[in-house]
Formats: sequence, C-alpha cells, structure tokens
Amino acid sequence: MGRLRRPPDGHRRRHRRPAGARRGGRRHRVHLQDTARLRGHVGPDAGCCGGRRHRGVVLRRLEDSWENEDVRIRPGKRSRPRTKTRPTHGEAVRAMVITVDRGRYGCLVGDPGGEHLVVAMRARELGRRGVVVGDEVDLVGDTSGDPDTLARIVRIEPRRSVLRRSRDDAVDPNTGETANTERVLVANADQLAIVTALADPEPRTGFIDRCLVAAYTGNLRPVLVLTKSDLADPAVLLSSYTALDLPVVVTRRVDGGRVLDPAGPDELRELTADRTTVLVGHSGVGKSTLVNTLVPDADRATGSVTGVGKGRHTSTSAVALALPGGGWVIDTPGVRSFGLAHVTADDLLETFTDLLPATADCPPGCDHTGSGDAVCALDAFVAAGGASPERLASFRRLLASRAGAADDLG
Repeated sequence: MGRLRRPPDGHRRRHRRPAGARRGGRRHRVHLQDTARLRGHVGPDAGCCGGRRHRGVVLRRLEDSWENEDVRIRPGKRSRPRTKTRPTHGEAVRAMVITVDRGRYGCLVGDPGGEHLVVAMRARELGRRGVVVGDEVDLVGDTSGDPDTLARIVRIEPRRSVLRRSRDDAVDPNTGETANTERVLVANADQLAIVTALADPEPRTGFIDRCLVAAYTGNLRPVLVLTKSDLADPAVLLSSYTALDLPVVVTRRVDGGRVLDPAGPDELRELTADRTTVLVGHSGVGKSTLVNTLVPDADRATGSVTGVGKGRHTSTSAVALALPGGGWVIDTPGVRSFGLAHVTADDLLETFTDLLPATADCPPGCDHTGSGDAVCALDAFVAAGGASPERLASFRRLLASRAGAADDLG
C-alpha cells in the first residue's frame, strides 16, 4: 500500500495553526512550588544538544541539590500560634484599681505611704473579663506613672467579694425583650453602705431590700445610712428592719440645711475605719455629701433634687478614695434600679431570716408569691404576727424583680 501524501494546504484547513500553539492560547506549564524559570541553555550543560536541553532535566538536577529550608511555604491567613505557651509575667507589679474611665484604669502602685498612680489598659489576653474599681491586678510595662505612659493589666486576682446588679431596664435589640444583663459594680469591698433619704426624695423600701440581698449574696456587710432626718422621723422606716442585725447611721442637717450634724458622720467614720466601704443609693440622697465629709480633699460634685422628687446625677463613675484614718470609701453613681436576676430563689430566702422558717410549711412547688391556687404558709405566718406585712411585701417585690417585673425607679 502506498504512502499517502499530506496535501500542501492541510486536510481541508484554510488556516494552518502555528507550531507550538494550543487551543485557547495556553501554553503548557510545570506546576511545581517556587520553581525558577530557567532556559535550557543556562547552566553547566550549556552547549549540549545544540545549546538546548529539556526543561525537566534541568529541574531534576536542581531538585537533587535542594534542602528543606530552600522551600518557602506561605502560612494561611488564619494560622494559629505555633505554641500555646504564654508569658508568666513574673515581673508584674501588684496594684489596686481606683478609677475606671473609658477603657483607661487608674491603678495605685506601691506600699502604703509611697503609692503612685499608674494609668493602664486591659491586655488582650484577658479576653472579655471586665475590670472594676476595687480589683487587685498585675501590671507590666511602664509602671513609673510618668505623664504619657501606659501600662497593661495582664492578670486579675480572685475577688473576695462582688457587688453586682442586673440591668432590668436593658432591652435586647434582637428580640425586644428584657435582657437582664449582669453588671459588676465593685470588687473586694468589705461592706455596703445603703444610703437612703428619709424625705426629698422619698425612701423606697424595695430598693433597700434589693441592696440587702445583693450585699448578703455578694459577701458584703450591709450598713443602712439614713440621711435628712431633719425632714422626717426615721423610726417609721427602721421598724421594718428591726429583726435584722443591721448597723444604722442617721444623719441630719443643721444651720438651715447647709452643714451636717457631726454626730452622724463621726459614727459612720468609725464604721468605715480600716475597711473598704461602697456607698450606693439613688441620686439626690446625699452620697457625695457624705464622701466630702469623710474625705475633705475629695471635692465630689453635689446637686439638688428636681421638682418631681428625683435627684440629679452628679457622680458619673465609681471612684475609690482613701480615708484619712485608713480604709477606702467608694462612691458610685446614682442607680435607677437594682435588679436581682442573677440571684436564685434559695439565695433570696436565706437573706430573709425572719421569713425562712415559715417556708417549711409551704406546699411542694410553692413559689411564695401568694398569687397561685396553692396557699402559701407565709401569709398565715404574717397573720399570726411572726413578721410584718411590710417584710412580706418586700420579699414578694424581690421575687418579682428577679423576673424583671417589678420596677423601683428613683
């Protein structure tokens, strides 16, 4: 059979494709990592085979001389750290947080008598852990306290006590329901001074009861401070708390209401000596006035009561102030509500020692609200004179406030 010749113009093709061209204009590539583009005639074998060698032969010769360090591997965008070992910060300095202002924390460093203030920020390794006034922290970095210096808080020591409340007025933007977010106000305090005015503004027993529960459950000693006794008799309010072992301090204004009678502040000064005391209360009850009396150099702003019987907010942030005779007093901003969503029913019952024995006669599953079909034994206990109706009403208001139903705005 004879050999067929190829037509000079190709097999019915009008245009001949150039040699080496492929469909789509692509050229063959060698898919290797970080390969050098070398021509065949470059290298020690230049001149062989007419000055051209196959590219694969050159690459094989290069691969024989490669080491592992010669290959560069690019890490991913979200690569994890190469080790989980973190610094121990053995050179950290112990300090006490006395002010908090927009992500900057004023920390007191040094022994008593030689302290100096250091401005610090929260380190990233703390995560979402919040730092509050009263916390004992460890600082690294520039702890000299010089102007324009900034240290870092790398560790928070375990807290001995915590004053926390739930924001019952906070609303979840996604669901529109009450969020009941928990917020820590102060840490490592010894006692809680509940400041309440006997008049102007009117006292609210529900707020006092909530603060008492927060103090007992937070390992704080409660102290009741009643101000403006020159406008109302404190005996009516104190009758609801006679069953509790509760220290009470009563202050009054003299000389036309311009100054405080020194008897009340002197008694409060004895209770706060060598202790860390937190002052909490509604706006306008006289917290800042008491702080200025206990700490003459504090110069805390004071205000008057509005025409509707509510105080004006003068303190905008919590601050710890050193007492001249030893100890600390922490002034807090006026609060509108003191929620207890973080407190369980068992914790609440343990704080009402006068009502706790009567719950043994309650039927199983009793919610102690007195609104269901089951008869609560607390009603019969109060009717028999075991406790005052005001105490039972306060207890049930606390139960409602835990669910965010009660409101005691100041």
